[in-house]
Amino acid sequence: MSEGRTATVVGAGPNGLVAAITLARAGWDVTVFEANARAGGGTRTEELTLPGVLHDVCSAIHPLAVGSPAFRAIAESDLPLRDHGLEWIQSPVPLAHPLDGGRAAVLHRSVDETADGLGTDAKAYRRLFGPFVEAGFELTDGLLSPLSIPPRHPITLARYGAVGVLPAYTVGRRGFDTDEAQAMFGGLAGHSILSLKAPATAGYGLMLGVLAHLVGWPLARGGSQQIADALVAVLEKLGGRVECNRRIESLAELPAADAVLLDLTPRQVVAIAGDALPSRYRRALTRFRYGPGVFKLDWALDGPIPWANADCARAATVHLGGTLDEITASESDVQAGRHPQRPYVLLAQQSLFDPSRAPAGVQAVWAYCHVPNGSTLDMTDRIERQIERFAPGFRDRILARHAMNTEAVEAHDANYIGGDINGGVADLRQFVRRPTFGLHPWKTPIDGVYLCSSSTPPGGGVHGMCGWHAAREVMRESR
Repeated sequence: MSEGRTATVVGAGPNGLVAAITLARAGWDVTVFEANARAGGGTRTEELTLPGVLHDVCSAIHPLAVGSPAFRAIAESDLPLRDHGLEWIQSPVPLAHPLDGGRAAVLHRSVDETADGLGTDAKAYRRLFGPFVEAGFELTDGLLSPLSIPPRHPITLARYGAVGVLPAYTVGRRGFDTDEAQAMFGGLAGHSILSLKAPATAGYGLMLGVLAHLVGWPLARGGSQQIADALVAVLEKLGGRVECNRRIESLAELPAADAVLLDLTPRQVVAIAGDALPSRYRRALTRFRYGPGVFKLDWALDGPIPWANADCARAATVHLGGTLDEITASESDVQAGRHPQRPYVLLAQQSLFDPSRAPAGVQAVWAYCHVPNGSTLDMTDRIERQIERFAPGFRDRILARHAMNTEAVEAHDANYIGGDINGGVADLRQFVRRPTFGLHPWKTPIDGVYLCSSSTPPGGGVHGMCGWHAAREVMRESR
């Protein structure tokens, strides 16, 4: 039924590429236009500090990529990504969360091993995470396909919803007694880029913790660029193509096609679609809310980070924010438009586990914190003080650093409006209106034009599901 059909995708981020592959596998002739010199969007890797030191410019750790149905479908196909150079590396433990006094919470692949390290909170941790981990992909697949009617696993999703809809601060405080368990849960939920006192933030902590137990928190050997390069290679094998350095500023610039898919956020869609959008839909897109931005740092070090707690050297990802109360205060500052003095910092030390990232004797380190949207304040000192707090002597190992404020982040990827790497606020209200309300948010009122960016369900992250859902919408409509 798809023979002779053509599709054009604007934007070669993970969502755009997954959409293109999904259509190409169904027999569509697909062309992807990308404004930048390389495909990848948030999965690009560059030498930002010293020659030969590879830094992930945006995304670095990829539990969602390994766990998503879209990536699993490609991995299990006759054109798996591993045949095109994508290799996942797992650190000995997915996550460490240090606290003052040389303490640390450690999230292991095993629920029992994680629980055993949490002392008096062992039973509470097993009770919270155990059933969801046992459910396997029933939970995570359901959350990544939020508009499936009826839901495929309603009982599992209902159990998750009973806890996930609560604020992370409430679940952390009431569910755990130790600083370690409370802080680790708060750090997981902090990926939401919301106040931890906001509804549904507990759901983020649960989702990411479950994924750590199910699939780990892996990194791509050689850098996140390898994800994009492998996706492009699969698309080309299927007869599709990616044209880089092709910035699209108007729908009128696109060649005739049966379907156009836009891996763009609402503000950009309004800019390129112009008067072709019905006024009511256009107003809805202009009301779409963007969230806080990020301030990003990369370092080249002359050796590993000197963590006070040795377990932190076993994890590719380290959350630096102190206690649950401290993380909550930091994220509340950001939501109020302030810059926290002690920011919650997300850090990755990829070259400890992937020597291809840096020459011998050099370590590549990546980190960011949340800041108000559009911020230009230099957070370098505040971030480095947080690292030094848990790793005395860190600054003495810096050979070079590279900083990106929100303007630089948006310049790297135009979808990161004001430094918002999530494609828009992902609170409860915008979860059901992303970017508009309805069961088919990927379809626009313009005939044959669809949205496939992280501004559509299920939202931000390197999972490709926004593109996967959009492509399936295209095929459903084409029938």
